[in-house]
Amino acid sequence: MANPMYDALFAPLSTRDEPVLTLADGSVLTGPQLHALIARLAGAFRAAGAQPGDRIAVQVAKSPEALAAYAATVAIGAIFLPLNTAYTPAEIDYFLGNATPRLFLCDPARLADLAEVAAAQGAEVLTLGPAGQGSLMQLAGAQPDQFTPAPREPHDLAAILYTSGTTGRSKGAMLSHANLLSNAEVLVDLWRFTAKDVLLHALPIFHTHGLFVASNVALLARSRMIFLPGFDLDTVLRLLPQATALMGVPTFYTRLLADPRLDRRLTAQMRLFISGSAPLLAETHREFEQRTGHRILERYGMTETNMNTSNPYEGDRRAGTVGFPLPGVELRIMAEGTEVPKGGVGVIEVRGPNVFRGYWQMPEKTAEDLRPDGWFITGDLGQLDPDGYLQIVGRAKDLIITGGYNVYPKEIELLLDALPDVEESAVVGLPHPDFGEGVFAVLVARKGASLDPAAALAAVAPRLARFKQPRGAVVVPDLPRNTMGKVQKNVLRQTYANRFMA
Repeated sequence: MANPMYDALFAPLSTRDEPVLTLADGSVLTGPQLHALIARLAGAFRAAGAQPGDRIAVQVAKSPEALAAYAATVAIGAIFLPLNTAYTPAEIDYFLGNATPRLFLCDPARLADLAEVAAAQGAEVLTLGPAGQGSLMQLAGAQPDQFTPAPREPHDLAAILYTSGTTGRSKGAMLSHANLLSNAEVLVDLWRFTAKDVLLHALPIFHTHGLFVASNVALLARSRMIFLPGFDLDTVLRLLPQATALMGVPTFYTRLLADPRLDRRLTAQMRLFISGSAPLLAETHREFEQRTGHRILERYGMTETNMNTSNPYEGDRRAGTVGFPLPGVELRIMAEGTEVPKGGVGVIEVRGPNVFRGYWQMPEKTAEDLRPDGWFITGDLGQLDPDGYLQIVGRAKDLIITGGYNVYPKEIELLLDALPDVEESAVVGLPHPDFGEGVFAVLVARKGASLDPAAALAAVAPRLARFKQPRGAVVVPDLPRNTMGKVQKNVLRQTYANRFMA
């Protein structure tokens, strides 16, 4: 019996004698070397008691071993649960409690902080450091370099990715083998990836973009990856001449543009620059094309669906839009139960093989967002131009996307509101030249209190991952409200729109 994702993405590594991963220091892993590493980690997971259908939660730095851990999880038929490396122990406690993983893989340097959390939730802890150190690799050293993958059906779950909700409670999006593999197959064809490509991979791999778009596409196309631990400007500029493609968030492109070394000569051999996970400013589009001769291809996706739309590979890549629905993906704009004609604004809904199977242990939330006929209500507001290009015009759920990461205001507001000098708060996303959006807090002081906005932000910082922490705050007499008493966040966004753009 087959294992769809393993068979398509990882089994072919055994016969790829050429380098598959090139690291920042120039060292390489060939296909057989990476395949053997996957086999040993699969054996280690199985030796630690993981079975098909179990969850394996992972909060580790990006490395070849971390990528192999993802593949090994797929190989044994378990469900991969990647977690942002910035999450605090309090945040990890919720994820482990909700997902109930059999194993929790963390950095050895964080073991003291996380061992008690994992034990309380019944997860066995293994460690993996950025240099390949830790108990997982010790256990893997005793395992054979060949492994027979567990049989899986296309509808079986391959991963659970958590995405925040407006109430502050995170939801685990359940993604099947078919969801992930179908999306990779479409993108390989649409973006023309082949074995001749070299993908400069500087994205994190705890996120849909870096793991399921960049990595899966490169593996399926048998492209080589220059596999960097993160985005370092000097390293990326140094290695650009060795690559043919780059997938990034807007922050990558604004930082590249800020360096005078970026020019047409440096990017002469590049075939494709792709941006996603946050809106790309039209100004960035124009400046990048002027400097390099390349027009960035922007696309639109979500944790629950992977990619939904893309600007065309051949044809007009329009700034301010995210292109057309992918082949096999249906898209409609809805308002009050009716499909909106082109030019009208409404909530984006999508349907296709990429759409997730629902939220882990949240049947009510699944029923709310996923219609019985397969249409997923994204919560994003959009409109189609006369030529069918999709433009994202807002987010019905007030989602903030900063540097490619999703932030929901309610989680931050609850912490701010709990401070002794804060009467209430509203958190919004404002245009930011580097991160797409910056998190901004508007605070109302309790009567008689002297509220320092910087002190308020410092007080909640230890409870929040760094990307969630507001980058600015202001104290106001009261928050604007409509006649129903609802805070008008659109007014706040308009009032402080230029706070980060000066």
